[in-house]
Amino acid sequence: MDYSILAEGMPHDAAGLVVDVHSVYAQLLEIPDPRQRRGCRYAWAFILLLIVLAKLAGEDKPRGIAQWVRARAAWLVKTFDLARPDLPCANTYRRTLSRPDTAEALDAHVERYLAQLPTSALGRHIALDGKTVRGTIPTGESQGLHLLAAYVPAQGRVLRQVAVDGKENEISAAPRVLDGLDLQGKIVTGDAMLAQRSLSAQVVEAGGDYVWTVKDNQPSLRADIAELFAPTAPLAKGFNTGPTDFRQARTTGTGHGRIETRTLTASSLLGGLHDWPGLAQVFRLERNARLLARGTTRHEVVYGITSLSAPAASPARLLDLVRQHWGIENGLHYRRDVTFHEEAGRTKCWPLAHALAAIHNLLLGLLPHAGHHDLAQARRHFAAHPDDALRLLLARPG
Repeated sequence: MDYSILAEGMPHDAAGLVVDVHSVYAQLLEIPDPRQRRGCRYAWAFILLLIVLAKLAGEDKPRGIAQWVRARAAWLVKTFDLARPDLPCANTYRRTLSRPDTAEALDAHVERYLAQLPTSALGRHIALDGKTVRGTIPTGESQGLHLLAAYVPAQGRVLRQVAVDGKENEISAAPRVLDGLDLQGKIVTGDAMLAQRSLSAQVVEAGGDYVWTVKDNQPSLRADIAELFAPTAPLAKGFNTGPTDFRQARTTGTGHGRIETRTLTASSLLGGLHDWPGLAQVFRLERNARLLARGTTRHEVVYGITSLSAPAASPARLLDLVRQHWGIENGLHYRRDVTFHEEAGRTKCWPLAHALAAIHNLLLGLLPHAGHHDLAQARRHFAAHPDDALRLLLARPG
């Protein structure tokens, strides 16, 4: 099929194709070309643009990207006024994405682009969570590319992403994720691994608040919280166990074949007694789930800490924050795996997988902002209408 007629709808002036300075392509143009000039047939930003364009249209691997682009060669040659009619092969895309500097540059410029998207309220809640790209785990081994992201559940947007080096873990990578982010008035949530004194102090000193769950990696703190909420044996008549400030919230929900009741009990009693940085409240979260198909029940107790005071965060608010935190699983990890087939890829090249993950973060922020909330449907639309996809990448975000 000849797509060249579509070029007539692209914005041009006397100098050629018009690119808005706030567009995705403008960000790609700012990425330095790491190659030696000799032998380079295609501009670096143009190769990256073709990758993102084909990604929008549903292609997820270098071979598929190359085939999709070459099938639309006439349109692209006319639109970009290319001197050569042939377009990059699959190995060109593979080499481009396999450079460690490509992944790092894409992370930085995706962050920069998404930060400029207009929004009425970005949301106060920032969820920190990591994800291992399972397709990068070699056979017989357990370690693959692990990415830690700061994610805004209210907007479905990644603020920052870093690769966790094979010699470190999320504990040492988390400060790098938060460093430089505007945490003033924000609430940072994370799982038990991130319940660290230094990270808590970093959040509070930056003007934010934290909510962490606490497990056996902080045995003393966990024991103190468990003892506070432990049932107390009744004393002799006329005596009481002393004052408590326990406050409670409960929700019941159904879904995924189960009925689950969540009860969160919060207290400020340890706030002035414990030396944990910024500690204001502790809480006990009890989950009781009835699995309908099996007719069995499941019980779990989780403890947590927060720098939010009781007036600033009621038990209902804390319960909501803990539940929203796991929205990163459906809003980010699931969409990258299912819609963009991130885990279906089988590559042992970590920089390639990292670069693709950065592009996925870009599209997860860009498409909903452009009004496309069903991402699979959006990709089918752009596969049929590549001119719309290119306009989206060349235009100022609305």
